Amino acid sequence: MHPKYLSIHDFSYDLPDNKIAQYPLAERDASKLLVYKKGKIESDIYKNLHQYLPPDTLLIFNNTKVVEARLLFQKPTGAVIEIFCLEPFVDYKDITTAMLQKGKVFWKCLIGGAGKWKHGMKLYKSLKKDNVEIVIEAAIADRLKDCFVIELSWQQDISFAEVLHLAGELPLPPYLHRQTEEDDKDRYQTIYAKNNGSVAAPTAGLHFTESIFNRLEKKNIEKEFVTLHVGAGTFKPVKTEKMDEHEMHAEYVDISANAIKQIIEYAEKTIVAVGTTSLRTIESLYWMGIEIVENKDISPEELSIKQWDPYEIELKRVSAKEALTHLYDWINNRGLPGILTKTQILIAPGYNLKIAKGIITNFHQPKSTLLLLIAAIVGNEWKKIYEYALENNYRFLSYGDGCLLWAERVY
Repeated sequence: MHPKYLSIHDFSYDLPDNKIAQYPLAERDASKLLVYKKGKIESDIYKNLHQYLPPDTLLIFNNTKVVEARLLFQKPTGAVIEIFCLEPFVDYKDITTAMLQKGKVFWKCLIGGAGKWKHGMKLYKSLKKDNVEIVIEAAIADRLKDCFVIELSWQQDISFAEVLHLAGELPLPPYLHRQTEEDDKDRYQTIYAKNNGSVAAPTAGLHFTESIFNRLEKKNIEKEFVTLHVGAGTFKPVKTEKMDEHEMHAEYVDISANAIKQIIEYAEKTIVAVGTTSLRTIESLYWMGIEIVENKDISPEELSIKQWDPYEIELKRVSAKEALTHLYDWINNRGLPGILTKTQILIAPGYNLKIAKGIITNFHQPKSTLLLLIAAIVGNEWKKIYEYALENNYRFLSYGDGCLLWAERVY
């Protein structure tokens, strides 16, 4: 069945509020780890992850960094308006370029209290850095279907990334129903976070520590990093009955040629994605390779993955190694450092993994595209896995526990 015709109601379960982790554990690697393979479930903690991975495995991590995307402005009346910075407007080629802008940027945003922001009104936020006052000005530049385009400007010679760091707040997931606290500034980032651009953490990576990395290295388990900047769409609930009416969020991906070369070397071994974002990234690489097989002259601007591409591209049997090699050669022939594009890929039942053989991930919300992804990997066994986790006091969602799931079928 084409995933378009799936009913989201078939991917629901009862998640009591007391199962949602409000805070992380004191030690990152003390979180519970559920391991699923061929119908069998085991329970352990992340500190022992290395025991469940074969030698010569490649782990793929998303090294995006969560930015302080929530800006709070106060009107002269005292009313507070929240600007939630989603992603750059189309004027910029990528998030990094937009983050480095000085003086002014245009950003797609959600507005809390938009009804209080009258047409033509400018908002101001003042703060101090090294005894120098910085004033940020916000104005509505445009109204789009599902967000606003906000012009943000400031006089000082600092980048927009610095502005957010100074003036913004870290955006915790809405289902936590609490304000950001000081500890969140550290714990809602992975220890390897590097590239600014996400409005949500790639939460599977929150469990990893240097101690885990050392154990993995001793077992000859390698790691590689890709970047997918997580958008607010990761929390977007599926509100339609059938999936064909749901639009998947597109997210920026940035993968170096060296990372692709490493993935090629492991294509016939064992590759495990750490998190749904890492999985969506590397599976998108496969389909980019297929696009190049079909059109070797495709331009970098055209090379992107749409929501239904994996289900509608007429595909001859092309191995992961072959597809990725075509992609790698295409990059080198153009003298590019890697791939910088967007992916909208939806992984749902009906999809067979092309590159990864498993995933390390947290437990996800009912009726979400993330749960569809899990069902694509383990089939209807997801119900047994989630039931086990609920019955055995696993903690759910962003600050919760996690699992290592081996795929039932790999293409």
